[in-house]
Amino acid sequence: MKAEKGERIDKFLWFVRLYKSRSIATEECRKGRVIVSGHPAKPASLIAPGATITVRKPPVTYTYTVIGIPRGRIGATLVSSFITDITPEEEKAKLSQGRMVSGYRPRGSGRPTKRERRELDNFLE
Repeated sequence: MKAEKGERIDKFLWFVRLYKSRSIATEECRKGRVIVSGHPAKPASLIAPGATITVRKPPVTYTYTVIGIPRGRIGATLVSSFITDITPEEEKAKLSQGRMVSGYRPRGSGRPTKRERRELDNFLE
């Protein structure tokens, strides 16, 4: 019966393995990183089949369409039967662009100064 009415968004995100734990999914909803059909989702808001979910996991914004509601946490191979990934290729390309800094500093140079840190932040943005 519950599947007909919908499921809490935080539970759904955990069920389909978009987040490692339900508490992380709840926190991401509270931060406003989960958007359902164009509106920020509260953790207790209900999700139904046909809805579009946008999940921001910096640097990428993923978009999914809900096909069905699982009864509980499902295996990774079954996820595709409950959600469809409609994320644009430009977003997925952000992961492979190598924007991540290796964090390498020469031995003995110590921590970065405040100025070096600001320059690094400006460079990464």
